[in-house]
Amino acid sequence: MKKSDWRLIVSVVAVLTPFFIPQTGFFAWFNSATASHPYIMAFFKFGILATLGEMLALRIKKGVYNEPGFGIVPRMMVWGFLGMCIAMAMVIFKTGVPQFLGTVADAVTGKPGHGAAMAEVFRSGSLTWGKLGVAFAVSVLMNTIFAPVMMTFHKCTDIHILEGGGTVRGLLRPMKMREIFRDKINWDAQWNIVFKKTIPLFWYPAHTITFILPANLQVLFAALLGVALGLILALAGGSKK
Repeated sequence: MKKSDWRLIVSVVAVLTPFFIPQTGFFAWFNSATASHPYIMAFFKFGILATLGEMLALRIKKGVYNEPGFGIVPRMMVWGFLGMCIAMAMVIFKTGVPQFLGTVADAVTGKPGHGAAMAEVFRSGSLTWGKLGVAFAVSVLMNTIFAPVMMTFHKCTDIHILEGGGTVRGLLRPMKMREIFRDKINWDAQWNIVFKKTIPLFWYPAHTITFILPANLQVLFAALLGVALGLILALAGGSKK
């Protein structure tokens, strides 16, 4: 292991340790801040953790955590924005999917009122087969409808950052979306690895677990999954170049 690996390990341990020491009150503050400012906290959590995932991917591929043009700060800015979008999507799908399942149940049984019942099952504290089923449905629909768009946009920004030399100024320049879509995204990897494999095999079960956790732990677990998200997208969804 290199010195950079040990520095990273020590930094991660130093950051995580306060969460496991009740006397620090850090975990309580974290939950309170997340409840009061969910989207601001999502910006920082995903900005830090998903970027860390991309740095780990670079370490695996090239043996370093950073290199000229990689653009840690621009990547953190993009992931922060995407984290806010993910937090928004979680609210939308957690609210909407139980209602959707209720309308399906209404149509099948011919009796109204199943939407409220589905929502109640999903919000219940105890783990039941019903709650697991609703959580799985939320995960499947969110990752099928929202995730491919988000992942493709991330790949476009990833290529844009590299072409801009890894600078904030380069990130803020207009993105050549048509050129990136047509010539620079490796659609074979994006479709056959990112979409066809990682979404059903990893993200469906991973976010099912997220949605059956207590509400105060869902955000933390989703943020930790941001490390895996950054790692998977960086390794699997490469550009043609």
